[in-house]
Amino acid sequence: MNPLLTIAKTAVAATALAIASQAIAQVNINISIAPPVPIYESAPTIAPGYVWAPGYWAWHNDRHVWVRGRTIVQRVGYRWEPDRWERRGDGYYRQPGNWIHATQYVPIQIEKDKKPKKWKNDKHYGNGKGGNKGQGKKHSD
Repeated sequence: MNPLLTIAKTAVAATALAIASQAIAQVNINISIAPPVPIYESAPTIAPGYVWAPGYWAWHNDRHVWVRGRTIVQRVGYRWEPDRWERRGDGYYRQPGNWIHATQYVPIQIEKDKKPKKWKNDKHYGNGKGGNKGQGKKHSD
């Protein structure tokens, strides 16, 4: 088989796949049923470098379904705009959550915890260095 023909077929297939995936990503659904009031969720303790994305109502199989909130990795200089429903004419459209550039963003400096002084490597018991504690009973022959 001709290698140039194979390359051309591959390029055409890749282009068609890229166009089809873009068309699928831009599908909007017009829903005439308003979403219920959002459910309150208390945000858990969040690790540094993460933010809370609150839950939202999604449309699934002809009904609204609650999607629980979650933690997501924080983007420096941005804030998370949560998922929301907008009314347009006679229908409702869900706007997915996204990151918005925050001009007033000030990063928070988090100090690392220091090791307690009693955990110095030369006096830590059980590691084979210093002292007899943690090494068992010594036998004399």
